[in-house]
Amino acid sequence: MGLKQELAEILGAANVFDDPETVRKYAQDMSLAEPRKPACVVKVGSTDEVRKLVELANKELIPLTPISSPDGPRMHGDTIPAPGGVVVDLSRLNKVLKVDRRNRVAHIQPGVTFSELSLQLKKSGLKPFLTLMPRRTKSVLTSYLEKNPILTPRHHWDTLDPILTLEVVYGTGDIMRTGSAAGPGTTDELIAAGVGHVSPFGPDTMDFARLVQGAQGTMGIVTRATCACSLMPAIQRPYFVPSANIEGLVEFMYALLRKRLGEELFLINNFALANMSYSNHEDIESVSAELAPWIVFLNIEGYEKRPEERIAYQQEDITEIAQEYGLALLQSVAGISSFKFLKALEEPAQDEHWKLRFRGNCQDILFTTTLDRIQELVDHIYKAAAQHGYDPNEIGVYIQPVVQGSSCQCEIDLMYDPENMREVEKVKGFYLYLCETLANLGAFYSRPYGAMADIAYRRDAETTALLRKVRAIFDPKNILNPGKLCF
Repeated sequence: MGLKQELAEILGAANVFDDPETVRKYAQDMSLAEPRKPACVVKVGSTDEVRKLVELANKELIPLTPISSPDGPRMHGDTIPAPGGVVVDLSRLNKVLKVDRRNRVAHIQPGVTFSELSLQLKKSGLKPFLTLMPRRTKSVLTSYLEKNPILTPRHHWDTLDPILTLEVVYGTGDIMRTGSAAGPGTTDELIAAGVGHVSPFGPDTMDFARLVQGAQGTMGIVTRATCACSLMPAIQRPYFVPSANIEGLVEFMYALLRKRLGEELFLINNFALANMSYSNHEDIESVSAELAPWIVFLNIEGYEKRPEERIAYQQEDITEIAQEYGLALLQSVAGISSFKFLKALEEPAQDEHWKLRFRGNCQDILFTTTLDRIQELVDHIYKAAAQHGYDPNEIGVYIQPVVQGSSCQCEIDLMYDPENMREVEKVKGFYLYLCETLANLGAFYSRPYGAMADIAYRRDAETTALLRKVRAIFDPKNILNPGKLCF
């Protein structure tokens, strides 16, 4: 019996694809990684189908690469399949299973997008914790599992947030539910009994959810989760806080974080804001030149109870802090409205992803550091750009405080024309140089893709050896997305 027939017996022939067009679609992404065609693509419809698929993969030693949405752009190389492998498309698992207003959680499957979740939560007066302008088809669960930071650092208490509980099929074929979803009883029985699924810890003394977060599908395939949500605001007051330098903005952000003022709070440079706000190459260039080099975006919200009072006292306190650092709260910069920008953050784009607008593609570098080190690292990046023939004015920078501002996740975006091979090679060389030198300066690759993964694990032999031992327990035959991370 051939592979396609075996897969069809588990999933049905209509959910197994090996035609050239489908295979090509899943063979590549927008990253610098080399394309690789899968043997076929399957679309699963239940946790039990995933379990049976994993059992077959163990028997036949078939590599499995899970993805949560059929449409891209995917940009990090983590979904490029292994040779002879099968891409496991989870997009059929696309239900919002329950919205729990009282506990402010949503029970979701991996195929649920931010647009779909926002629509369902709105009916209960809730909204999801958003990441930065996700594409229209972006999976909520994948975004959280891959540690894409949420925009509201005062609600971010732990690296796992806003994930609460998970249902995972490990590489052994075993199904585990983490936290308060662990039981006793099935998930549906627990929901019917009123269990809130709000505790992420356990079962027992170990936090199993952390095994799969950031693992790029190498530890297990997540088929269900509960995620924390936020109240829908009654009033919003968004502001830009521009400055010619980073230092004052960093101190301003630290002051807000200490007093837990505001909701959305992040720092971007002029080029990133222009890319997010305009789609035309010429407009992006001209607006970027008009903007201050650095801009904090800040949003204040008032909720159901006494929203005006909440807005008023926060506005007064934030204005006072801004004045201490010689900063101003503005509702428009270079013709960009703060209200329009906030709307763009809250409604995933229906058109082209913002990172592809300027030149058609983007290679990003993602790392964690502390806010007080941003100036040093950015200065090095801009200086290195000039040395490598890359225009520093065409580098996007996004800095997101996380875990109450105790650290921040940084994203450096290098735009390039994918059709211009000279430009591709230039960006590739600059990217590899930056990955190595930023690590030398103390950047921590908490979301390692491509060269970042190679550097992170090469520099930490003990962690690498430990992770391989853990992998051998949960995926002993190395079938789940082999070749990614240190595996």
